[in-house]
Amino acid sequence: MNLREAGVRAIVLDVEGTTTPVSFVYETLFPYARQHLHAYLDRCGVSPALSARFREEHAADAAVDRAVPAWHDEADAARLASVEAYAGWLMDRDRKSTALKELQGLIWEDGYRFGALEGAVFGDVAPALARWRQAGLTLVIFSSGSVLAQKLLFGFSSAGDLTLFIDAHFDTTTGAKTDPESYRRIAEALGASTADVLFVSDVPRELDAAKTAGMQVVLAVRPGNAVAGGDPVYRVIRSFDELI
Repeated sequence: MNLREAGVRAIVLDVEGTTTPVSFVYETLFPYARQHLHAYLDRCGVSPALSARFREEHAADAAVDRAVPAWHDEADAARLASVEAYAGWLMDRDRKSTALKELQGLIWEDGYRFGALEGAVFGDVAPALARWRQAGLTLVIFSSGSVLAQKLLFGFSSAGDLTLFIDAHFDTTTGAKTDPESYRRIAEALGASTADVLFVSDVPRELDAAKTAGMQVVLAVRPGNAVAGGDPVYRVIRSFDELI
């Protein structure tokens, strides 16, 4: 795909399954967060704002699912125990919880800074980011992982500090990745028309939403990704080298 001919001014990249192997997320990051959840909460606790977000999400879940762990906030210790139990419940279900993603990012921060974690990226990612930046494109990350988690992964990546190439980060505080309005908000924040923005993801439902918003889209097919059956609806790339 020739980006100049397509009129692309900005590229929005998903992370899991697009810049980064799915296996790194599920076999390294998620287990690390679960393993260190109790120790982190015991040492650092949670801010009142993050606790409130967990409490709000818990109330919504409890209204429709009786299996949600009970919430107690009559004392700080009880509140932390509630956050821990609920966070574990969310992890078990691989929920795209904004509060959980923020907490996971905080836990991973220690791992990255002390050398226990290194952000995994596919081999074509760093050269592509450098090439696109040299071409004057705006480069953006949109992930369900928190902005902090994104900055850590790319800042402590196996290819070095890639945050130097990235102009902006967006997470689910912008909106759900399957909601077209999220992509309109991103384009507005960039001062660009959605038609001038290319979104790259391995998830067709996310591509559906971005296309509905007016963005150009391509499907990333990477090693370890789930393979969708049938004829591909979208243009498929297997390497960022195909975006020239």
